[in-house]
Amino acid sequence: MAEEMNHAHPGFIGTYIFSRDHKMIGKQYLFTGLFWALAGGFLAYGIRQHLAAPHSPTLGHGVMSPDFYNTVVTMHGTIMVFWVAMPILIGAFGNFLIPLMLGADDMAFPTLNMLSFWTFFLSSVVLLASFFVPGGAAASGWTAYPTLSVQQGVHPINWGQVLWLLAVALEFVSMLLGGVNYITTPLQMRAPGMGLFEMPIFVWMQMAASLIFMLSVGPLVGGAVLMLFDLLFGTGVYVPEKGGDPLLWQHLFWFFGHPEVYVLLLPALGIIGEIIPVFSRKPLFGYKPIIWSTIAAGILGFIVWAHHQFISGLDPKAASVFSITTIIISVPFSIVIFSMIATLWKGSIQFTTAMLFAVGMIAEFIIGGTTGIINGSAAADVYVHDTYYIVGHFHYTLFPTVFYGTFAGLYYWWPKMFGRHLDERLGKIHFWGTTVFFNMTFIPMLLLGLAGHQRRIADPTIFPLLRNVQYLHVIATYGLYGMLAYQLPFCWAFCKGLVGKKDAERNPWRAATLEWLAPSPPGHGNFDKQPEVVAGPYEYSKPEEKEDFIPQWKPQEAL
Repeated sequence: MAEEMNHAHPGFIGTYIFSRDHKMIGKQYLFTGLFWALAGGFLAYGIRQHLAAPHSPTLGHGVMSPDFYNTVVTMHGTIMVFWVAMPILIGAFGNFLIPLMLGADDMAFPTLNMLSFWTFFLSSVVLLASFFVPGGAAASGWTAYPTLSVQQGVHPINWGQVLWLLAVALEFVSMLLGGVNYITTPLQMRAPGMGLFEMPIFVWMQMAASLIFMLSVGPLVGGAVLMLFDLLFGTGVYVPEKGGDPLLWQHLFWFFGHPEVYVLLLPALGIIGEIIPVFSRKPLFGYKPIIWSTIAAGILGFIVWAHHQFISGLDPKAASVFSITTIIISVPFSIVIFSMIATLWKGSIQFTTAMLFAVGMIAEFIIGGTTGIINGSAAADVYVHDTYYIVGHFHYTLFPTVFYGTFAGLYYWWPKMFGRHLDERLGKIHFWGTTVFFNMTFIPMLLLGLAGHQRRIADPTIFPLLRNVQYLHVIATYGLYGMLAYQLPFCWAFCKGLVGKKDAERNPWRAATLEWLAPSPPGHGNFDKQPEVVAGPYEYSKPEEKEDFIPQWKPQEAL
């Protein structure tokens, strides 16, 4: 019989504030990330409200000045990528689920895990403070391209940009500290009987994302230090007038920035890779090919970065190389996506809210992928680069990844996190409203880009040709109104799911992975007894079995 787990219960401070429990740290990441999602959504509302009516006879501009518009665009992108996507998809889900899925009682380094969250919290404080310094927050775009980011402006030092760099640096430190746990815990703390290829696909995706982040972030950190020198000491590393080269930052940023897309995508793919087999009652199709494709995509992700720079004067021979690698990297991701689709084929599908968001993520992400293929061609990219087509493509890639992936995970694992179910009726309203208005918001942006509309322009009506397509901005703005309105059912379900009687079973979805052996919600130490693994993570609908699933764990007495 497995040895009984025994853990001393911490006090209030140790339980809810400076917690070393991976589950509480995951919730801390979740609630902080959701706060920033509200902030980022409010900024998106400001952007669309402005672009729907960018000029007025009395003000001379829309709801904001051109300079403040640049600030809002910068902080919206920064918040959504670094303070929403990463803390929720990696920090929240990774922290809560990895030990539970491995049959472990906690992360490998609980104190380091606690430090990772509070470093992230400090980065949030610094980012928030940047809105209130002289000159305002950063206004150089979320990519912080020089020379915009190193302009002195009215004030001797651009403190908004300085604090932006410090906040991003702290957030990166947080993710690096967390990554140590996300890699070490699966390698060292698996339950007895669980080999590497018995781990759930979500754990593999978290490991891959953490490793990609660790390997790609170093050059950008070095580049950020040089930018700080430019801002604080006038060194001119990125300033042409002083002998610097602004393209150097672009190379350093995108060497990190393109793998960063996969850092966000892989955990979301891991989430839907757990949900689709459960609600199809089928094994995950191509489990090992998915793993090897993920590894291949991670390697290829380091040699595609310059497709962001086809119009920067890049040598055509080098552009050809990056075009080829960009097209090739679509192959492993196609394998992953079509493996998910093949899992659905002839399955006994149950359209819960979690399943709807999982399938919706696949559908919307395919649009993002197909609209991005032409950007891999240097010749085609010359036309669409830096237009609203890129804005539409980027959001069709990241919005399904971040929000559909997050919502799918929350509706699926909420019973395990909080011991209650989220309201399925509200969830379905949430899904369909979000989907309809998401497409209403971003399809017009693809059309705007094809019409030649450059992005980051506060008042497109100053260009006569763009006045003919201004109505597309109005449609997109109404689409955003609808999409934001349909988050209210989720907010109501969210609040209901935090209070009231705990009514969730241990395994309400009849899933096979180890987290469903633990109580709902799990107590300190997670499991009543150390679980032992006797099956793979996706043993569903075996013809020779009476039940339609085989749990990973060895049966235990009187749970």
